[in-house]
Amino acid sequence: MKNIRVRFAPSPTGPLHIGGVRTALYNYLFAKKNGGTFILRIEDTDQGRYVPGAEEYIIESLKWCGLLPDEGAGFGDGEFAPYRQSERKPLYQQYAQLLIEREQAYYAFDTPEELESRRQAEAASGNHNFKYDSLTRSGMKNSLSLPADEVKRRLEAGEEYVIRLKVPENETIIVNDLIRGEVSFQANELDDKVLLKTDSMPTYHLANIVDDHLMKITHVIRGEEWLPSTGHHVLLYRAFGWEASMPEFAHLPLILKPDGKGKLSKRDGARFGMPVFPLGWNGQTPQERFDGFREFGFLPEAVLNFLAFLGWNPGTEQEIFSLDELAAAFSIEKISKSSARFDFDKAKWYNQQYLHATSGEALAEMVRPLLEQKGYEVSSSYLAAVCDLVKDRITVLPDFINQAYYFFEDVKLYDNPNIAKRWKPESRQTFEALAANFEKAANFDASSLEGILKQFIADHQLKMGEVMPLLRLALAGSMQGPAVFEIITVLGRERSINRLHQAFDYFDSVVK
Repeated sequence: MKNIRVRFAPSPTGPLHIGGVRTALYNYLFAKKNGGTFILRIEDTDQGRYVPGAEEYIIESLKWCGLLPDEGAGFGDGEFAPYRQSERKPLYQQYAQLLIEREQAYYAFDTPEELESRRQAEAASGNHNFKYDSLTRSGMKNSLSLPADEVKRRLEAGEEYVIRLKVPENETIIVNDLIRGEVSFQANELDDKVLLKTDSMPTYHLANIVDDHLMKITHVIRGEEWLPSTGHHVLLYRAFGWEASMPEFAHLPLILKPDGKGKLSKRDGARFGMPVFPLGWNGQTPQERFDGFREFGFLPEAVLNFLAFLGWNPGTEQEIFSLDELAAAFSIEKISKSSARFDFDKAKWYNQQYLHATSGEALAEMVRPLLEQKGYEVSSSYLAAVCDLVKDRITVLPDFINQAYYFFEDVKLYDNPNIAKRWKPESRQTFEALAANFEKAANFDASSLEGILKQFIADHQLKMGEVMPLLRLALAGSMQGPAVFEIITVLGRERSINRLHQAFDYFDSVVK
């Protein structure tokens, strides 16, 4: 296979949608699978929609996810720099003029007011889909309809103009999409797209094709929403004489809302109570402020694993993949044509699997900021031990505080119904004796303490079910949690014994 070069080319118009992350992921995987190059290009030609901070957000998101481009904005210049389209403006003007010279494009002097007037006139006559195309261009103000001296006069006078693509008539444009197979476009249904705007900035269509050609992009892997533009793009490659080196196209399936009703949007996060961005975004209004997967407590590896399966499947039973394993298994042929539903429960399942597989030491570093927010100060070794105990019970990182708070402070809330059901006034003497046996244990570890309990139960003719639930309630306040003796071991001798005595006092108050 030729030297593979792919690009992720987002526009800095706000926070990066999770669908954009999936596009970046598939480009990254394809490049790594084939020993190719993954590029980040910032398509910021639409200055009216530019949002300050959005480019930095895109770069930070890719870094958080571990999808590091080989070259591109924020990641080091290669031989095709610069990678921001706003810095390549003279280049696009040069290529737009080349199309004029080849009679593949033309100047159009129609003002926005004139275009709107024409649209309204067409709508009044029943045509609500007016297009500037091969049928209507002759009746508009452009270098195809005006005399040459008139065009020259307008240009020399500095009149504003746009440059439009001259779409040919009566042609069928055929594209072999790597995911969808053969896709055809009828030229007569395509409008004469604006290539260069009045401010001399290129539109997406011109900049995209020029940059992909000059940067030697071999495969364009992008969202399904760009499929209707592909006919124009093929025409542009032909107009420049670049069709022989035109990249191959692969248009990814849509990501649907959790209920399957329409494309997942930026606003669906608030509606469904879930993240739809990789990182948090602090917009100017409350409606424009979002938490991302990172703030929800997801690991980036889990997010990538989840996203990989939104439209792709390796064809095996394996579901958990490292990024390297995804790259090894990835192929465009295994991407589905069908839209994929955004299943947030599945995303949480992935995160749970990754948290379970994380070492206590590594998890401790992840949750320490959460502890510091609560004012908890503990040693790294103690925190790692707690993490090892509770990691199988958490789905996202913030769950850790709820599941493990009693390792860092006294029990705040007891399960009173279970206490009332199990504790009797006469229980106090028995459990005080058990606590005393624990306190005198030569070795304060789970195995030794369990042996002490079993002997105590045998000596006092008790049942395990009469003792263990109350010990759990005393230590954690709940019937849920890690094994009792593991809790005791981590808490340590002094804290465990003190907590038992405090709990017995509380239990007495419940059953009075």
